[in-house]
Amino acid sequence: MNNMLEIFGTNHFSEIELKSRIPASIFKEFKAVQSGKKELSISVSEVIANAAKNWATEKGATHFTHWFQPLTELTAEKHESFISVSSDGSILSQFSGKELIRGEADTSSFPNGGLRSTFEARGYTAWDLSSPMFLRGPEKAKTLFIPTAFVGYNGEALDKKVPLLRSINTITAEALRLKRALGDTKSSGIDVTLGIEQEYFLIEKKFWEKRQDLMLSGRTIFGSLPPKGQELNDHYYGTLKEKVELFMGELDCELWKLGVMAKTKHNEVAPNQFELAIMFSSANIAADQNQLTMDIIKKVADRHDLAALLHEKPFSKVNGSGKHCNWSLATDLGENIFEPGDMSKDKLQFLVFITAVVEAIDKHADILRVATATAGNDLRLGGSEAPPAIISIFLGDPLQNFLENIGKIDTTDSEVLSIELGAYNFPKIPKDISDRNRTSPFAFTGNKFEYRMPGSSASPATPTTMINTIVADVLREYADILE
Repeated sequence: MNNMLEIFGTNHFSEIELKSRIPASIFKEFKAVQSGKKELSISVSEVIANAAKNWATEKGATHFTHWFQPLTELTAEKHESFISVSSDGSILSQFSGKELIRGEADTSSFPNGGLRSTFEARGYTAWDLSSPMFLRGPEKAKTLFIPTAFVGYNGEALDKKVPLLRSINTITAEALRLKRALGDTKSSGIDVTLGIEQEYFLIEKKFWEKRQDLMLSGRTIFGSLPPKGQELNDHYYGTLKEKVELFMGELDCELWKLGVMAKTKHNEVAPNQFELAIMFSSANIAADQNQLTMDIIKKVADRHDLAALLHEKPFSKVNGSGKHCNWSLATDLGENIFEPGDMSKDKLQFLVFITAVVEAIDKHADILRVATATAGNDLRLGGSEAPPAIISIFLGDPLQNFLENIGKIDTTDSEVLSIELGAYNFPKIPKDISDRNRTSPFAFTGNKFEYRMPGSSASPATPTTMINTIVADVLREYADILE
């Protein structure tokens, strides 16, 4: 493996890289457009397009693509070369601002959710300024990937990204309104943060190729049960086998090159099941990075003569694979709104926002359930450590007791909880305000909510869009009252 710090972000067109390649005035305008304060001008897009093209071609790229997320739960891309022809017939490398901003795709070949007639074909891919560009591909066939939204001719959302971005805009606006009403005059912006845990199975390709059901459907449909179940749970957090270590090492490298902060990896409970967790980031970027991660898991597995299975329940009688979406809200000052601290004084804001989430889950449980209702996931839910198909919320005993007795409890001298191990050579371990819960699909886990119900192959954009929307609905009610 190469040095982690040397390879991290080498295929990631970061804002730092962009800033180093364009005039300060252009970068300032780019940031204003990013924050919604200005419209993007063609002159600014021309400068940024040229900088992105130069960076990409210096690294061996020959093509660019508008990378988008249609309603297939997969990603899509159409590659265009940087080659252009001048008036005298000579060949040159060119990438215009117009090409950066907008692409065109045939929408009639993609699902549209009934928004359009199937013969209405014209659609557009529009550059998402909030998600960085990146390079992918083998050494002699690298391509500049531009994250984009996918919309119909009249602006209909035909992808996962547009609803997610709209929901982020809505909840952040309503959360800021509520904070203002509660007396916060310092915060000027709020973002949705998301940390995703991705579970998957690995099996040797030679065995996978003998199972037509696995190859065609992603799960076993006929034949004998696996020779080993998970009765002893000896696989969970167990020692990684060398073949798996080599796969995970290359997977980490590929993700780090793209600026994806792959953090945690381990054996999961079922035999040959594993998990990868990525550090928290803005929800839109986290959703993009998870789509990348799923694709790269499969490609790296193939190089190691392995088959990666992302189906929610590939094997009967053992654990299925989920995608845990750890969701929270954070201010531009670095404050996590759901950080309870020691539950002492000045916790009004925390309690109001916690209450809003509880009410949102209670009022709109049906919407949250629908967000994860797929054939594969419904096969998984309700068994072998998967949460049940019934929506509930878990807060933990201390917080639940606090809310149930909120008018009676004195919080001025709240005790910081710790765990005594009973041995003098161990430090005291600080105790979180809530336990973790494997039964509730929506649990408060200390300073965030963990939505455990989504399936492993699904886009995280859909459940996150639903959470944002239902919580924003309640935050709006609270802000209206308090204002």
